[in-house]
Formats: sequence, C-alpha cells, structure tokens
Amino acid sequence: MSQDGRRTIDDLVAQCRARLERVAPTDVSAEQRAGALVIDVRPADQRERDGLLPGAIIVDRNVLEWRLDPARPHRIEQVTGYDQRIILVCNEGYSSSLAAATLHDLGLHRATDLIGGYQAWLTERD
Repeated sequence: MSQDGRRTIDDLVAQCRARLERVAPTDVSAEQRAGALVIDVRPADQRERDGLLPGAIIVDRNVLEWRLDPARPHRIEQVTGYDQRIILVCNEGYSSSLAAATLHDLGLHRATDLIGGYQAWLTERD
C-alpha cells in the first residue's frame, strides 16, 4: 500500500494472485491434457506479432466474463460449469491475474492464469 494509504496496481495484482493457483509455462500442456481450457485474452496485434498458443481459445478481454460465465446464454460452448479449470493467458501475466480473480468472483473457483503470460511460455514451454 502506498504511503498515503491508497492501494497501488501492484497491491491489487498481489491480492488477486494470492487467490489463484497459478500455472507455470512448463505445465500448460499437461493442464490441457487434463481438460483445462486455456483462454488467450491478448489483443489481436500481440497474437499477430508473437504467435498463438496451441490449443488456446481466443476470447477478447472486454467480453471475457460474459463468454465464460456458465449462467450466461452467450458463453462459449466449451464452458460447461463452475468447476471447470480455466487458465487465462495475457502477454506478461498481469491483466490475466486481475481477470482470473474476477472469474473467481463469478464462481469459477478453478480459474487461474499463466505465470509470466505468453512471453514466459515462449521461452519456458514444455
């Protein structure tokens, strides 16, 4: 917390991450084989520049909660319930931590994110 008592974005990210069982880049393939949905929330320009994560489903960050909420009629078809393992991937693992905590708030208690994001996966993947 800052000296004037306000939270910083670093504080907020740390609080969100404390709620998550984050996934290492070397564990993504095993998680997918075990049935986890990997959701890529990176903007199109980052995906075009850096490439795609094999097997990931692309969902724009601005509609993420609507597409993954099991109670919503506009959810993606791969979402089957609140107990599903969902791994969010952003570019470096910051916005995905915030988004995964929001999914927890919606009841998706097994949602998490990829440590270091896509950039870490590029260098450390299995």
